[in-house]
Formats: sequence, structure tokens, C-alpha cells
Amino acid sequence: MSRSNHHAIVAEELTKRFGSFTAVDHISFSVREGEIFGFLGPNGSGKTTTIRMLLGLLRPTSGHARILGYDVTRQTKEIRRLAGYMSQRFSLYNDLTVVENLNFYGRTYGVRGRELEERKRFVLEMAGLVGREHELTRNLSGGWKQRLALGAAILHKPRVLFLDEPTAGVDPVSRRQFWDLLYQLADDGTTIFVTTHYMDEAEHCHRLAFIHRGRIVAQGTPEEIKTEQMRGQVMEIICKPTNAALIALRSLDRFDEVALYGERIHVAAPDIAQHEGAIRAALHKAGVHIIEMNIIPPSLEDVFISRLR
Repeated sequence: MSRSNHHAIVAEELTKRFGSFTAVDHISFSVREGEIFGFLGPNGSGKTTTIRMLLGLLRPTSGHARILGYDVTRQTKEIRRLAGYMSQRFSLYNDLTVVENLNFYGRTYGVRGRELEERKRFVLEMAGLVGREHELTRNLSGGWKQRLALGAAILHKPRVLFLDEPTAGVDPVSRRQFWDLLYQLADDGTTIFVTTHYMDEAEHCHRLAFIHRGRIVAQGTPEEIKTEQMRGQVMEIICKPTNAALIALRSLDRFDEVALYGERIHVAAPDIAQHEGAIRAALHKAGVHIIEMNIIPPSLEDVFISRLR
């Protein structure tokens, strides 16, 4: 399904201060209808504060935002009717069964009677929980709780869905299955705003914004960010021992990034090829055996680190 050119979310110079601390600092972005928009950044960067402002749960200090045309400070009732929210802790009641949680959230959203029964059937099938309706939520694994929480958030068929770190603490297989569900929802026209600190998940998003210390440092599609917003180039080095290599390369103090990616080292700098001789000399002096060195396309994590310089 092609995504609409209409914007479901628009933020303009959105700012939130707590006393002298600025949690969100004049950020601007827009999200198209039917789009999966990733909001990436480390813990404490302002992601949750942004979501709370967009949902009308926290009043901005300055700036403006609209959800489906509704002002987040003056039309919160309309927004809550059209938006779904899945928080970091899934917001489930562990002493209730699966179906009791769905009943509670359905009624909270104003879904009742025949419509609630139909929506519960849809959610149970979508989440793969058919046959587990009467199991206590506390007995579910993290992946099952995650899918149940997603189901609870979409019982009222929201047009915009906010997900705050939805895959934190969940195993890789469950994370992959969860993203499959998000694609299904987006294909059906749901706009999804998802926060995460997992860079690999960014590749699943249609567009992204990187936030750091309350400010947006890069935004665009994953490919646009990697090709247009990287400061410099990346050289990937396979060598042994890696710890000695990291120390030697960082001691040169001439690179934007020297980081370990699994068993490989990424070194970033403008015109990285010009530094190849110095890199080889430093590693040789440190007793490091070089297996392979290549200039490669940057990863999203490479870009994020480079933008912090």
C-alpha cells in the first residue's frame, strides 16, 4: 500500500523544560499517514517526553504539534479517541487473564458489546493468543506480553499508534515477529510512531529521526540518512586482538569514530583512505594482525555517532 502524502503528525519547534533542564529542545518533524516513523536515541534523550506531549499527557513549554489536525494542547479528547499508546512497560495487569485485560482496555476505549467481541477475536488471532485467553498475564513470556499489549492498544482501531520502546527486553525472534505485525498494521493504513534505541530496528522504518539530548540530529529515510548525512567515510577492519587495536587507533586521536561492531572495528573520518597508512602503522606497532581492511557504506549507527561530533 502506498503511503499518503497527508501528515498524521506534525511537530513544530516542540520544546519541554523542567526547571532549568531542557528535555526536548525545539524539535520539528512530520509523519505521513500510514507510515512507520522511527524515533531513535539513547535512554534519556527525550523520546518518551516527546510522546507524552504528542498524546496531550504533558503540556509543551513552547512550540506546537497536531495529530490528525487536532492541537495536542487544546483537543486532547479527540486525539485520545483516535490514538493508541503502548508504553515501555506494556501497561498490562498481571493478575488478570489475557481476555480480562482486553475487556478492561476495550471498555476504557469505549468499545463494548458486539464490537468488542469482534475486536477481541481479531486481536487474539493477530497476536497468536487463541487458546490462551484464560491464562494469567503474569505467566506469559515477554514476547507474548508484548503482542498482547499491542493488541490492547489497537482494540479501538486507532488511526495513529504510539509505541514507546516496545521491544525493550524482548528476545530477537519476538522482536522480528512484532515488526511483522507492525508492517501489517501500516499496510492497513495505521500511522505508527515508534521509539527505540536499537539501531537495527531503524532499518524497518519508512523514515527516521535521531534525537540526542533533546535535539534532532538527523532525519530522513534510512537510505537518505546513510548516504546524505554521514560525516566522512567508514573503514571496516578485521584484526586480532581487537582490544589492542581499539586502544592503538583511539590513541591516534584523528578519527570521528573508532567503535567495535561484533568482531569488526569501524573507523570513520573524512577521506578515510588517506589515513590507511597511519592505521596500518599504528596496528603493526601494537602487535595487531590485520586480516582485512575495506571502505564500506556506513551503518545507521555510524551516522548517529558521526552526527554527535
